[in-house]
Amino acid sequence: MRRNAQYLARTLLFVALLTIAFAGCGGPTGGGGSGGENPRPIETGDPGATQSPSSKSAGTTGSETSGEGRPASTRVEVRTLATDLRVPWSFAFLPGGDALVTERDSGRLLRVSPSGDVREVQTLPEGGTGEGGLLGVAVSPEYERDRYVYAYTTTASDNRVVRFRLGDEPEAVLTGIPVNSYHNGGRIEFGPDGMLYVTTGDAGDTATSQDRGSLGGKILRIAPDGLTPDDNPFPNSPVYSFGHRNVQGLAWDAEGQLFASEFGENTWDEANRIQAGENYGWPEVEGEGGEDRGFVDPITVWPTSEASPSGAEILVDGAIPQWEGDLFVTALRGESLWRLELDDRGNVAGRQRLLEGEVGRVRDVAQAPDGSLWVSTSNRDGRGTPAENDDRILRLAPENG
Repeated sequence: MRRNAQYLARTLLFVALLTIAFAGCGGPTGGGGSGGENPRPIETGDPGATQSPSSKSAGTTGSETSGEGRPASTRVEVRTLATDLRVPWSFAFLPGGDALVTERDSGRLLRVSPSGDVREVQTLPEGGTGEGGLLGVAVSPEYERDRYVYAYTTTASDNRVVRFRLGDEPEAVLTGIPVNSYHNGGRIEFGPDGMLYVTTGDAGDTATSQDRGSLGGKILRIAPDGLTPDDNPFPNSPVYSFGHRNVQGLAWDAEGQLFASEFGENTWDEANRIQAGENYGWPEVEGEGGEDRGFVDPITVWPTSEASPSGAEILVDGAIPQWEGDLFVTALRGESLWRLELDDRGNVAGRQRLLEGEVGRVRDVAQAPDGSLWVSTSNRDGRGTPAENDDRILRLAPENG
């Protein structure tokens, strides 16, 4: 829920020691495994409006503010659910609580239970190299009726969105998204309106981002059957917003406002509040400073060394009450999970860096049906330094929750 605007003016009531760690675990090599041995707690609090972009996390002192409607600190466990995965790129939860998880480089679609059981469902055709492969996954809002699962996958000629019933051959619902070994976008999520939102990258051709006739460098919005909704901002076009470099995270707040995380080039990574039909500036602008030129500025930026943002999620009616309404963004190069406090207008009121340096590159974050947060690592993507049991899926939830 959004915080009362008066919250920002309140003085700090207490300072708590923030201790973050994760639980190591073993599992069968290559097959994934259940974990959770010796879970360690996090003392949660508010990042506050004064935290700098480079604020520390594990083992350091963090400021905590108690405002109207926000409970006091809760201890949260970080538990390892699964190990020995191969670049788990995206989560999508089934109605019963299990998650479908894509492995980018193997093309495998896995089913992971809340207890940590991992099994392969099927392998999807893909022809990606580098950052391409089997990327986003989404479950139909009408899954119990239509049984459809959607995936974003790379072929030799394009990126595309397909749908299928588990075990069946996929059918294409959107094709022709520009492809390269990098900047492929790939996140797909159903919005509160029942439409499917698709993030795409510029595929190395920056001109595509400003070209509304291209599907590259965009956030797209399509109906579940792949058709263009009549209320899209541009007639007969799936383009919802443009001027993006490489968006890999989508999240909606409780009021239905869309936010996205975006890779910058060499200077600034971004989190954006997305409005239909707006231009977010790439390649004319990286980071802030585009408003006078008709572009939309981000709500926050990071040096690329602290982010390289991929997945995003807003905790709505979650299991960790003082985190409700916060925007979480995973950081690959920054090896963190960023927590962004949003005010009533959707602006960033404070920032907190979680899991910093503890689990390596962090790829995706998603809220499970039980209100917990699931987080995946990406240390076997060719740019990380894998630990023995990488890659992993972690679960953040209240102690004993």
